[in-house]
Amino acid sequence: MYDPKSRKAEEFICHEEVEATLRYADENKDNVALIDALIAKAKLRKGLSHREASVLLACEIPEKVQEIYALAEQIKKDFYGNRIVMFAPLYLSNYCVNSCVYCPYHIKNKNIARKKLTQEEIVREVTALQDMGHKRLAIEAGEDPVNNPIEYILECINTIYSIKHKNGAIRRVNVNIAATTVENYRKLKDAGIGTYILFQETYHKESYEKLHPAGPKHDYAYHTEAMDRAMDGGIDDVGLGVLYGLELYRYEFAALLMHAEHLEAVHGVGPHTISMPRIKRADDIDPTAFDNSISDEIFAKLCALVRVSVPYTGMIISTRESQEVREKVIRLGVSQISGASRTSVGGYTDEERPHDTEQFDVSDQRTLDEVVRWLMEFDYIPSFCTACYREGRTGDRFMSLCKSGQIQNCCHPNALMTLKEYLEDYASPETKEIGEKLIRAELNNIPKEQVRKIAEEHLEQIANGQRDFRF
Repeated sequence: MYDPKSRKAEEFICHEEVEATLRYADENKDNVALIDALIAKAKLRKGLSHREASVLLACEIPEKVQEIYALAEQIKKDFYGNRIVMFAPLYLSNYCVNSCVYCPYHIKNKNIARKKLTQEEIVREVTALQDMGHKRLAIEAGEDPVNNPIEYILECINTIYSIKHKNGAIRRVNVNIAATTVENYRKLKDAGIGTYILFQETYHKESYEKLHPAGPKHDYAYHTEAMDRAMDGGIDDVGLGVLYGLELYRYEFAALLMHAEHLEAVHGVGPHTISMPRIKRADDIDPTAFDNSISDEIFAKLCALVRVSVPYTGMIISTRESQEVREKVIRLGVSQISGASRTSVGGYTDEERPHDTEQFDVSDQRTLDEVVRWLMEFDYIPSFCTACYREGRTGDRFMSLCKSGQIQNCCHPNALMTLKEYLEDYASPETKEIGEKLIRAELNNIPKEQVRKIAEEHLEQIANGQRDFRF
């Protein structure tokens, strides 16, 4: 039944193949010769198959696990350098007709306050985000064809892109909404979205149907095949993710890699991003009700193995995770994080963090300035860059540049220039001082002398008030 080139969910995410993969991993978790061979293959930076990666996930030999961690850290540096892309979620509406048992937006929850932003409220929310320094948003909305139709989403995207406040502008809008039709994906593409993100939650079909007992999301095949429809609609940057804690993590990991392999096999382009969320407490949701929670150590190992197995993908960690956990996993392959996130509808314009419409508890509640300074203190470059999307470097064009390493010639100077914008317009004096030192040091790491000279010129122009340079 297993066929990565099939367009049928139960054939490219084949339950029998996942089970066979887990048995193979258990049989070989102590096979040192095989493990060494897999690590050696991973060092070629071409990735690993779901079976190969599952063996490494099952392996508990301490020195081999440390080798995997070291390799993940090196691959992250080779593909993404020391850049960390910054973004924030923007919740448009928590109206939803689904019955997902792990989400407080489920239709039976009568305690949560239902809210949908008007276009005027979106202007205020986005202005608040621009005043922090954000340039990239991920919009979120529950599935409700009456309250949140595609026309509403498109109107919101248009409003977000239209808002110019002082030196602020949202330059990339990623979209995380429910699975939809090819026609609607075309509309999203025409609206100028960046990445279309859709979490699978769980790839285990039986568990999936129990976790989604009613509503359109109950349809496992329609949901799982959404990325194919998105690509058919012209969206070539898509983002995958599972919600760890709902099902056994080894099953989810193998199936997630199978989904990435399927996208490569059918469309020639793997996932632009892979998100790594864990279930968290929220209104009427207790994560202890789900018996598949994973430790911080297992979570770190999953992050490392995603980086080793899918070296080209961007890996996302949100403010679901604490500062301590984010500090641990960033070095293992994470390339994007959110900052100063609020997971409530209309949360950015409230002085006090509202909890009555939150989708989940936020563990890392620092300001964006604090997160930016924290990253720089660890010699990371907080990047607000959106150049690839705006220059048409998406899909297979982005992947070819990323896999070849040529993307470094664009990304490194673009990161420094967008950081400079942040320092000039939004940073505290302490953050600005640290950032200026970092930029001076990192200019020397731009590979091409001509590019470095142009970057230096643009940095000077930014200091003098000009904005939005990009390679």
